[in-house]
Amino acid sequence: MIFLGLDIGTTSTIGILIDAEGGTLATAARPSALQSLHAGWAEEDPALWWSNCCAVIGELLKTAGISADRIAAVGVTGMVPALVLLDRDGKLLRPSIQQNDARATAEIAAMQARFDADRFFRLTGGSINQQVVAPKLRWLERHEPEMFCRIATVFGSYDYIAHRLTDARSIEQNWALESGLMDLAGGHFAPEMVVEAGIAADVLPPIRRATEIIGAVTTEAAQATGLKAGTLVIAGCADHVASAYVAGASQDGDLVLKFGGAGDILLSTARPATDPRLFIDHHILPNRYFVNGCTATSGSLLNWILREFAGGETHAALDRLAAGVPAGADGIVLLPYFLGEKTPLHDPHARGTIVGLGLHHTLAHLWRAALEGVVFGFRHHVEVFSELGLAVNRVFACDGGAASDLWLQIAANVLAVPVTRIDRHPGSCLGAAYVAGHGIGAFADLAGVSRYVATGREFRPDPARQAVYDRAYANHREVYARLKTLYPRLDLESAA
Repeated sequence: MIFLGLDIGTTSTIGILIDAEGGTLATAARPSALQSLHAGWAEEDPALWWSNCCAVIGELLKTAGISADRIAAVGVTGMVPALVLLDRDGKLLRPSIQQNDARATAEIAAMQARFDADRFFRLTGGSINQQVVAPKLRWLERHEPEMFCRIATVFGSYDYIAHRLTDARSIEQNWALESGLMDLAGGHFAPEMVVEAGIAADVLPPIRRATEIIGAVTTEAAQATGLKAGTLVIAGCADHVASAYVAGASQDGDLVLKFGGAGDILLSTARPATDPRLFIDHHILPNRYFVNGCTATSGSLLNWILREFAGGETHAALDRLAAGVPAGADGIVLLPYFLGEKTPLHDPHARGTIVGLGLHHTLAHLWRAALEGVVFGFRHHVEVFSELGLAVNRVFACDGGAASDLWLQIAANVLAVPVTRIDRHPGSCLGAAYVAGHGIGAFADLAGVSRYVATGREFRPDPARQAVYDRAYANHREVYARLKTLYPRLDLESAA
């Protein structure tokens, strides 16, 4: 049997075909485009995700040299909780509002004024922040009222693709959990939060576990994708969860750094250790959780630097230049808050900030400062984990940015722990494909996904860099603390 995994990512749509014996038959990708038309905005076109999936599936079948009837099941993973809106005819109403979108600052403040923070935390396990869905829906009600009145279905990114494949309506449990609409203890959408979002209860599809079969490929989807009608499709999974699961984070204290378009950090635990500064997600493994966080821009920040300043250079080329820059980027502090910041700050007003520039600095200094700035965000999370009594034992790195030796060495130095790269890790798509196989009973053991990846190079911390990075990290935290009250005024200037 063969299994198909699709990953709806910020920068690309990726597909993979795996067999039941630990083999990867083919991978393929198509680029996606993040649009930020105004300060704090982050949108994408779900129709492009679907056309990408159709093209990727065709390429996978051709590359692997197989017929579609050999694919036993399909799994989809993606960004969470992206907001995709359909009308009663199943048509897209507008571009998606991404999970790192920070436009709804007024609505967030209004919701914070209405809700006691402790009560919200007890109900949902989280805090009212830029990732929560209700303020975004209220923003749409205020600014796009004609469109808002037509909303008939709310989906996440991978839920939308699963819907296009099957015509089924479902929401995977981690979208529900991270949306701020779900009762954590009850496992269902909380009626008062649905009211807070301003939508009818039937707009939200039923919540499903990642491994649940939600339907089968329709005749229409088969014609568009080349898949066989009747192929089973499972509910799917959040991309950061799928990626950390593939990386092997299965024990207490296993930490995963996911270097994607956003920077995710996930700590495996046996208990749902909730904190208002962080997120909590269900692990793919039963009776486990990921206490986690996310810096809103990571790889997307590097792509912005390449696009605007690098004149056609590649990530690898700038890494080589930045390797010659001293640790601490020769005094530059770069706060990677180009779409506000998510955990642990939860500050949608925050802005990308570069402090300390001199005429002697070069693009290489800026690149290194960006790499360091993202990892300083990871270090902040590790400090929060420590405050919660959660130890970090093993650290794994995965996703596209983990190909950078420089970035992983910086991570080891800043965190002062060894960081192990996971090789042959194609991303979240592998997790989606394996979970699909498990969902139909082809894989009895969820831990068997380890056959498809390998442990790679270990990057060990350099004690000689410790003092430098301790000072640089302190500067990173202080710059934000000093500018925190300025950022909201910049929002007003931008809107003027």
